[in-house]
Amino acid sequence: MNESEYAQILSQVRNAEFNKDVEQRLHEQHARWEAEQQAQSAQARTDFQTELGKRDRTIGERDAKIAELEQRLQNYDQVKAAELENALTQKDVEIHRLTQEKELAVRDERQKVSEALHERDNKIAQLQAQQEIDRSKADAREQSLKSDYEAKLKFANEEIERVKDMRARLSTKMVGESLEVHCNTEFNRMRPLFPNAYFEKDNDASGGSKGDFIFRDQEDGFEYISIMFEMKNEMDETATKHRNEDFLRKLDADRKAKGCEFAVLVSLLEPDSELYNTGIVDMSHRYPKMYVIRPQFFIPLITLLVQTSKKSVELKRQLAIAQNQSVDVTNFENKLLEFKDKFGSHYAKASKKFEDAIKQIDDTIAKLQKVRENLVGSENNLRLANQDADNLTIKKLTRGNPTMKAKFDEAREAAAAQDTVPKPDDTLI
Repeated sequence: MNESEYAQILSQVRNAEFNKDVEQRLHEQHARWEAEQQAQSAQARTDFQTELGKRDRTIGERDAKIAELEQRLQNYDQVKAAELENALTQKDVEIHRLTQEKELAVRDERQKVSEALHERDNKIAQLQAQQEIDRSKADAREQSLKSDYEAKLKFANEEIERVKDMRARLSTKMVGESLEVHCNTEFNRMRPLFPNAYFEKDNDASGGSKGDFIFRDQEDGFEYISIMFEMKNEMDETATKHRNEDFLRKLDADRKAKGCEFAVLVSLLEPDSELYNTGIVDMSHRYPKMYVIRPQFFIPLITLLVQTSKKSVELKRQLAIAQNQSVDVTNFENKLLEFKDKFGSHYAKASKKFEDAIKQIDDTIAKLQKVRENLVGSENNLRLANQDADNLTIKKLTRGNPTMKAKFDEAREAAAAQDTVPKPDDTLI
């Protein structure tokens, strides 16, 4: 009740009894008001003490929880730091091991490649040396054969010159005797030069024609020469005069029929022909392996053909040897090319495997690097979480929460008023 209300009452009540009654009522009202105030104050104190106890319990629980969180964070930091250290150590060990394996693989691969190249160079050097030796032997053999051939050719030329010197005497001697008899006699006289030779009359006319003589010779069971001879004397042709070419077709047919290699016409026809009087006339342009000679060249021609055929046999043998050597050289080149191809293939495969191994090592290192980055990122997140925990305060907890802020404010004011509750420390928990 304020003074204006009280004045109004006074103005309305004028007597003393009313005043006494009012005074009594005011006294009772004041006593009741004081009792209510005391009761409200006691209730407020009780509520405050209850709320303060709750706050203390809440703060204790929060402090315990924060301590637990701090301990867990500390333990987590230690565990993660240990895991991170262990992972980094394992990563460094793994990188070191992979680096060593890579270096060993590179060194082994280089060693293998070096050994393979060295072995290839040695084989190539050996094969080249052997090839040089074979070439030297072939050159020496070729030179020996050439010298032997030149010596035999010189002997044949000397024999031809010797026979030319005897031409006039032999021609005079043959006038009174048969040409066939003369050739047979001359061959038998020179038979020691052909100990294994066959020289007989051709008496086989089953093919409708035959020659005069057949000469065959062999060496080591191999017939290396055969000659069909036809003799034509001027005195045998009294009716008409024939030319040497008139008998070449028949002689070639007889040669083929008897399986002879050469055909020789020993002729006294065309006595004035400079072509036939100068020596051995080669008619191979008309018929294969055919010659026309005068009787004085009978033995020299046989000797020349025998020596040439023997030389041909030797040349055939040398050709076979040379072909074998050529095959050896070809085989050497093929083996060398095959070795190069195989070496290149093996080197390419080894290089591919080597590159794959290096790639795998690089991939493993990249993965470990990624793990390291993840661990470092985890460490950063842990550091940020620790910073968040360090920055945790009562103000930040009550920011945006008016209820809790009011409770804490009331607690601070009550503690300040009664000096019984310490002011909460607004610092890091």
